Amino acid sequence: MELLDHFTQRRWATRAVAVSAILAVAGFVVSLNLKIGDLDPGAPELRPNSRYNKDNNYITSNYSLSSDQFAVILKTPVEGAIKYAPLIEADRLALALQQVPGVQTTVTMSDAIRMITAGTYDGNPKWYTLNRSQEVLNYSGQQSCFDNPDLINSTISVTPVIAYLSDHKAETLSRVLTVAEEFVKKHTTKDRQFMLAAGSSGIEAATNIVVKSANRTMLLYVYGAVIVLCFITFRSWRAVLVAVLPLVLTSILCEALMVALGIGVKVATLPVIALGVGIGIDYALYLLSMQLKYQREGLSLGEAYQKAVQFTGKVVGLVGITLAGGVITWPCRRSNSRQIWESSSPSCSSGTCSAPSSSSQPCRTSCSIR
Repeated sequence: MELLDHFTQRRWATRAVAVSAILAVAGFVVSLNLKIGDLDPGAPELRPNSRYNKDNNYITSNYSLSSDQFAVILKTPVEGAIKYAPLIEADRLALALQQVPGVQTTVTMSDAIRMITAGTYDGNPKWYTLNRSQEVLNYSGQQSCFDNPDLINSTISVTPVIAYLSDHKAETLSRVLTVAEEFVKKHTTKDRQFMLAAGSSGIEAATNIVVKSANRTMLLYVYGAVIVLCFITFRSWRAVLVAVLPLVLTSILCEALMVALGIGVKVATLPVIALGVGIGIDYALYLLSMQLKYQREGLSLGEAYQKAVQFTGKVVGLVGITLAGGVITWPCRRSNSRQIWESSSPSCSSGTCSAPSSSSQPCRTSCSIR
């Protein structure tokens, strides 16, 4: 009878290992498609039908200037930013960025100087260019400093090349960053330095680079610490494997789930990948400690594991269900902030403001006259 029970236990253990191996291989293949950064336009933390995402989509679709800006900074000696050579290089960078899918338009100091130069000569389109005469550039540059102070600093040594993007998806930022990096490597000189990157999308692109390098490094450090501490605690490499292998499977499946749900790795989601390791190792320590205790008392592997589950499994199950219960309700939550705003804010119609009788809020001055 004992031999039959042992055979049954080994058969179930073999099946569990086979299923785990299949899940690990399938999850690893899917996790290869994991992206770094946002995968959706607008704010991925909000629902697609949220007010912010709907407004952002309307502005991006109907206007050529979006809130996603990628800026390359051109630095020159004092009063060197309005010389012909730096201006023409900034113009070439702007032209290169305009060819990238996802770039709506670009704005540079060269554009402002062209417009002022043409306006000085009665709007003649032949003068809508960067003149090689420094005197012409000085006059146009001086006027541009007053008309566009956001395009140049007070010492005329720093000017941005701004690209307005249709979104800040990981693919868009990667394409723009690749083109900008190639241009910077080829055209940066001692007196003309192109520096990456500024703007909301430029900062996000730099953040994605750091997150990409930190993702695997973080997991290596976490698993390294777990393996060392488990080996010190149990003094057995077999116990370390029993504790760590399920955590590895959890990390692989977590990344595969992120791919399936369209979630990218960024600052907000990076700690979540390591969270399963931190919580899972607690469960492993609880169960293994009791299992080894019962085995030292002379019980078989199956009996020791059964008693460990009966003793600490209740605590593990309670904690796991509590954590899962708090997270599983997130997709079912319906935000009622829109309804609250509508019920508490005055409405506008025909140029007059009307508010609910129970509202004590003043009438909004931004009501438009129709």
